Amino acid sequence: MDTVASADGTVIAFDRYGDGPPVIMTVGAFNTRSQTGPLAKALAPRFTALNYDRRGRGDSGDTAPYSVEREIDDIAALIQQAGGSASVFGHSSGATLALKAAAAGLPITHLVLYEPPFNTGGNYPTLPAGFAEELAGLVAAGRRGDAVELYQTQAVGIPQEVVAQMRHAPFRPGLEAIAHTPRLRRGHCR
Repeated sequence: MDTVASADGTVIAFDRYGDGPPVIMTVGAFNTRSQTGPLAKALAPRFTALNYDRRGRGDSGDTAPYSVEREIDDIAALIQQAGGSASVFGHSSGATLALKAAAAGLPITHLVLYEPPFNTGGNYPTLPAGFAEELAGLVAAGRRGDAVELYQTQAVGIPQEVVAQMRHAPFRPGLEAIAHTPRLRRGHCR
């Protein structure tokens, strides 16, 4: 594991695989770099994959207050670490973040977006009033499992019966460990 400091001093943890043109691996909201590790390793024969934990997840630090701009700074620090320009792979909300980083003018040579959370139908679900406060309150009270379920049902739209079945899934402890990281901005989750 390597680290790099972002503009605000937050330590961003990453693994480096391979040798070749750099690719920054950006995971989704409820993920750590373990999710993109297999892909990063598969890219290693042709690319240098920098597979990082987004702030607040895994081995990376988390400096308040949260903002998308700070996550863009994290990608900028990784690009600098990679040599000054890089391709960016983004999964789910990481795809949105990758697009925002490119739009902000970072030296991104290529974008690969996997399962970006875009709704082209124009009918975005509205989060209930007080959702962000309820989510933060559950995390603050140590009720991480309840926070995971609130996020899954209200923000993602997973049916309650499916969420109930997921309570005993082997990945559930990992979701609870990073329950504080899904962020809200203008009513949309990141």
